[in-house]
Amino acid sequence: MSTGELILGIESSCDDTAAAVVAEDGTVLSSVIVSQASLHDRYGGVYPEVASRAHVDKAIPAVRMAIEDAGIRPKDLRAIGVTRGPGLIGSLMVGVDTARGLGQGWGLPVLGINHLRGHLRSADLNERRVSYPALILLVSGGHTLLAHMRDQDTISLVGSTRDDSVGEAYDKVARMLGLGYPGGPVIDRLALQGQDRFGLPRPMLGDGLNFSFSGLKTAVRRLLESDPNLEAADVAASFVAACLDVLTQKCERALVEYPSESLVIVGGVAASPQLREVAGKLCESLDVKLCLPPLKWSTDNAAMIALAAWDYVRAGQGTDLAPTSRLSIEQY
Repeated sequence: MSTGELILGIESSCDDTAAAVVAEDGTVLSSVIVSQASLHDRYGGVYPEVASRAHVDKAIPAVRMAIEDAGIRPKDLRAIGVTRGPGLIGSLMVGVDTARGLGQGWGLPVLGINHLRGHLRSADLNERRVSYPALILLVSGGHTLLAHMRDQDTISLVGSTRDDSVGEAYDKVARMLGLGYPGGPVIDRLALQGQDRFGLPRPMLGDGLNFSFSGLKTAVRRLLESDPNLEAADVAASFVAACLDVLTQKCERALVEYPSESLVIVGGVAASPQLREVAGKLCESLDVKLCLPPLKWSTDNAAMIALAAWDYVRAGQGTDLAPTSRLSIEQY
């Protein structure tokens, strides 16, 4: 294996093409993210074939820019880490094939990285924030789960969603309200202007550590069907309040069941100012350290994949490069 001190990360699991160069201590030398949001807005969500074609066009230019921005050459790299799943198969194939070609051309090993483990590591980019044992809340467009980490290498899944992720529910409610894609940021902004006055359901609130958001999404649809002229800000505020109640109460229950030094919230929904506020209050009341990635590292990026790849190097993992739509957070 190369003895370089840096890893190139490549991320293409969904609708962003990203490349980054990261040192073992989490220092980010460069990060390039090419968004496809404008391509998918007309569909109200990600159109898989459009996403794959866009990755084909943008993958190599993103890598080239990341290398140039870092001011390095391929010989400075230890390895290439690329997301192999979970995600959209076509998009994953583009990233993996790009990494394979670069690895062959540059004489570097290529490591297949679990996207979920990448999100876990996002909280330590550019600064070590996480103390162990830690409870992880991963909330994104495709995933909602709770995991307990005894240490940096020992992960146990303790709760997950039975249907929609919270981020998926955000996007679908935004579509119902005609707010475009992606829905999370605009729903949060709109909610700040409204009031929680519709008493929307809190699915599975008292039922263990698993989640369900499909019923909440359906409740919003039925509410809007009953009166299309409802104030959109109040609908958004009611929806966000229901989501936050579920997320924070599940976290509180998990922290009691799995005592931890840190609560780590990662994934795109971790950028929500409302979630950050209520999580801060929860952690203060329980005397637990709240660990959040900076906003720019909350959504999908390649820096988190590169930092996770360093864990794979130390563990001797990453030989499986087969793209897959499903991976547990417990898997490499």
